[in-house]
Amino acid sequence: MRKWLMGALVFLAGCAGGAEGNGQDLSGKSFEDIQSSAQGTEVNLFMWGGDEGINTYIDEWVAPRLEENYDVTLNRTPMDTGDILQKLRTESQAGKNEGTIDILWLNGENFRNAKENGLLYGSFRDQLPHFNKYYEKEDFVYDFGTETEGMEAPWGKVQFALQYDSEKVNNPPRTYEELAAWIGQNPGKFTYPNPSDFTGNAFLRQMMLAVSGQEQEVIEEPFSENLAQEATQPMWEDLNAWEENLWRQGEHYPSSLSELDRLYSEGEVWMTMGYNEARSEHLIEQDVFPESTDTYVMDSGSLGNTHFLSIPFNSTNPEGAMTAINFLMSPEAQLQKLKPTSWGDNTAISLEKLEEDMQQKFKDLDRGDSVPSAERLEETFLPETDTAYVEWITEKWEDEVVRAP
Repeated sequence: MRKWLMGALVFLAGCAGGAEGNGQDLSGKSFEDIQSSAQGTEVNLFMWGGDEGINTYIDEWVAPRLEENYDVTLNRTPMDTGDILQKLRTESQAGKNEGTIDILWLNGENFRNAKENGLLYGSFRDQLPHFNKYYEKEDFVYDFGTETEGMEAPWGKVQFALQYDSEKVNNPPRTYEELAAWIGQNPGKFTYPNPSDFTGNAFLRQMMLAVSGQEQEVIEEPFSENLAQEATQPMWEDLNAWEENLWRQGEHYPSSLSELDRLYSEGEVWMTMGYNEARSEHLIEQDVFPESTDTYVMDSGSLGNTHFLSIPFNSTNPEGAMTAINFLMSPEAQLQKLKPTSWGDNTAISLEKLEEDMQQKFKDLDRGDSVPSAERLEETFLPETDTAYVEWITEKWEDEVVRAP
């Protein structure tokens, strides 16, 4: 789930705003008419394809139901988010108003780039019946500090968590002070990915909020160089103090979460991490992680974000795209997505808006032994920082940690 959240850092050129779907303005059209127009059409969904659980959910659960209930054929094309945006950028520069993508999966920096450079259809979210009925609009005003303005619809949400081997770690460190002490007592058994990787960057952003003493300012205020300098200074000091006791004495950092997971699965390190509180379940099931793996969130807070679905500026089937997205946001599709035997991805639905029987189904669902409780996730939730911190931390880490004397 890493690349769909971040993708490559793509620098796009073009005009801001949306193109209202290849000239098709559906804002005055009822959703019943939109859904009727979608019958008998194909919808092309482009998304990161690196997780078999996600792929199976789309191909074997979602697609057959879209076909049966709405007469819409869903075609999934695996592609990294950065490459999807590059494709759209090329088509925009070439004036290609009839594209091959109808839905894309994105958030954060990728959404900001797509929005600012006119690569999206425009506002459509508030026309979706399931959004209006089951979602809290105020929760989705911003995406990593960028106003969404209805250009993307919430599909799910995740929180940052750490995984550990309970046979080797009896009492995992729950604060960054405890983590520092644990690293010193267990040299070589902890590391984190290079922050050019989305997971490594999220680990540092969460740590920054915890140790800066400026959590509220960083979350609520727009990015500024001065605030970033102040907020990250305690973190740089801590990271440098850890270094000699990290895996390989900090001379090498995993380039990706996949590399860190491999080190963990081979027992070289005793902890790993990820921006998905339920990620251990299918990795344990697939014998990638040991059965003794457990997951927890830090007492100081768990960074969380929402991921979204959007429609490109040159979709030739925005009616089909809206029909498919509305179904993907339905309680039935969200409940299936939540199951650990499916994807395990948490829902962005406001449960109190559900009918009683469906609300109970969500509450009764067992996400798996390794997943923190819904109450624990809610009490530790931290909203994301301005997306500008992502690139800033990546660049500064090289100077403050890698090249530090």
